[in-house]
Amino acid sequence: MCMLIAPHARADEGMWLLPLIEKNIRDMRAKGLRIGARDIYNPNGNSLTDAIVIFGNGCTGEIISPDGLLLTNHHCGYGNIQALSSVEHDYLKHGFWAMNRAEELHAPGLTVSFVRHMEEVTDRILRGVTHDIDEEERLKIIEQNTENYLKEIEGRFPGMNVRVRDMFGGNQFFVFAIEQFRDIRLVGTPPSSIGKFGGETDNWMWPRHTGDFAIFRVYTDVNGMPADYSPDNVPYKAPVHLKISLGGFKEGDFAMVLGFPGRTDRYMTTYEIDQMLESQNPNRIAIREARQQVLRRYMEASDAIRIQYSNKYANSSNFWKNSIGMSRGIQRLNVRGQKQEIQDRFTTWAEAKPERERFRRALPLIREAVEGRTAPQATAQIVSETMLIGTEILTAASLGNAIMQQNILGQPNGKERLFETAANFYKDYDEGVDRSVAVVMLGILLDRIPDALPAALQEVLDAADGDVEALVAHIYDNSHFANEERLRAYVEEGNFSEMQNDPAMQLRRHIVAIRDAANNEVREYGRMFREGHRLLIAGLMEMEPQRLHYSDANFTMRLTYGSILPYSPADAVMFDYFTTLTGVMEKEDPSNPMEFEVPERLKELYAARDFGRYGSRGNLPANFISNNDITGGNSGSPVLNGRGELIGLAFDGNWEAMSGDVAFETELQRCINVDIRYVLFIVDKFAGAGYLLDEMTIVR
Repeated sequence: MCMLIAPHARADEGMWLLPLIEKNIRDMRAKGLRIGARDIYNPNGNSLTDAIVIFGNGCTGEIISPDGLLLTNHHCGYGNIQALSSVEHDYLKHGFWAMNRAEELHAPGLTVSFVRHMEEVTDRILRGVTHDIDEEERLKIIEQNTENYLKEIEGRFPGMNVRVRDMFGGNQFFVFAIEQFRDIRLVGTPPSSIGKFGGETDNWMWPRHTGDFAIFRVYTDVNGMPADYSPDNVPYKAPVHLKISLGGFKEGDFAMVLGFPGRTDRYMTTYEIDQMLESQNPNRIAIREARQQVLRRYMEASDAIRIQYSNKYANSSNFWKNSIGMSRGIQRLNVRGQKQEIQDRFTTWAEAKPERERFRRALPLIREAVEGRTAPQATAQIVSETMLIGTEILTAASLGNAIMQQNILGQPNGKERLFETAANFYKDYDEGVDRSVAVVMLGILLDRIPDALPAALQEVLDAADGDVEALVAHIYDNSHFANEERLRAYVEEGNFSEMQNDPAMQLRRHIVAIRDAANNEVREYGRMFREGHRLLIAGLMEMEPQRLHYSDANFTMRLTYGSILPYSPADAVMFDYFTTLTGVMEKEDPSNPMEFEVPERLKELYAARDFGRYGSRGNLPANFISNNDITGGNSGSPVLNGRGELIGLAFDGNWEAMSGDVAFETELQRCINVDIRYVLFIVDKFAGAGYLLDEMTIVR
């Protein structure tokens, strides 16, 4: 029995490049795919990939109507929703639904990008590259070949961003043509009590009950071309949009994900793992946790501050918890031991024949590079996390250089543009909050890097007998950047002769100098690491030629496929493959409204069992899991059934397999998805925006 079950339960590893999909199509058909490879990706015609987009700078979305309606995760649109919110119009807390297109809200700065062309160009980019040239010469040839190639094809993709990306550590190359749209409007979002239900407690966890979705629309000019926002713009006319299935699924059904996974490190060595566990993750976890404790205290006390800092808190805490889970997973699942076994096999293979001499250099190069970069990389990380990311007055102080150099104020309308930039920054900034954060961050900085202060501020600290609070008070009481009013008054006055002595600017200059010096030291080892990494991957591919290899994720479009399956995270524990609205009601916790609040309207619908056509087996499906290979960047990716129909949106991975970015865990790895039936239920029954469904193609 175990022999029969085990192959079915193993997760399906692999993030596959679409131009190479034919290599996987037989396996995909065996698992339940019912459409052809050209239906998924067609370089010479329309296919499913034409409906998949890069949402913003780090997520995936999909077009779900002929008129440019776009679906993605709530957490992907969270920053845009926050930017559109105010205490009077709190879309984070109450949600937002446009009841016609005139009510849709322009999201300033948000972009949506389509991949219009992708093609392997390895032979063209590696022309003239041989094994006997050194790494510096190799990079020069590649750089020149890339420049020449892009010049050759620059007329093929007018108005698009055309770029060459390396794969497999620089052993293969692909060209991508990207068309970016700039007029994107918010159509609908559930309240955070649905879109972020479970908050940080449930983040990365299964079972989940989160309605993690938001709806936007792409607009173009009247000719269908990308354009800046204008009331005269029209909805994007999509050549392809995804069909939506209400047919549901059962255990073992085929599932595939199309999207833009951000980064994996599946070829990571034991040397890099040691650096992660001993330096990078501990630094990040400690610093971010300390800052988040301060932010949360203020956010719980004030709606205005909650709105200002909600996106910052979410971004910080997501990576914080990811780092905790990553370290835990690597240790618990003996990932280092797995990597050591691969390295031992690789070394034996490389030493077996003289012609493999170049591969024998791979691991020593990586080891030397990692050992050399660890200390300076830690320094750069600490000063960045505490000061350049954690203490926001230093972000504001970056405006000082532009003011002093007159490269803003010396231009037409320079003062107005400066004030606009400042207003955008200070809109989501509170001086009191930042003062409190600065006390904690400076304390950590001086504990870990005692000489991190410029001389003038060290004198203030010494005079205060090492009192960090006194030092922070000096900085904020005397800096022109402590708040917007003070900065505007100073700029209006127009006397900048003493600006370089501003304490926030002094601190920022010194911190940036420390960071840059550390990064320059790290950079010295970069070429050594890249060469070792490239040789390792090339050797592994040559060592196992019968295996289908895939390149690490690098935010290029990929396909993953697998099945909808439960899993067992621990002895005598079995997690089912789906959750329902019942779980939302069971998790309600009035003592924790930031994470486990349930809207009254949702409770009314549940009590009446008013699920409409979206219910199944007497309940409403909420979330489900599949064994698809995903990572950050896949958030918002469509989960498709064997007919290529939308059944859900990927939004998370599971806690037990957080080490999956380094080593795929075949027994435990799961992709957590919001069921499309829950999405449509919220749009229709909860929000009363069912008119949106009229422009979708819904099938059973």
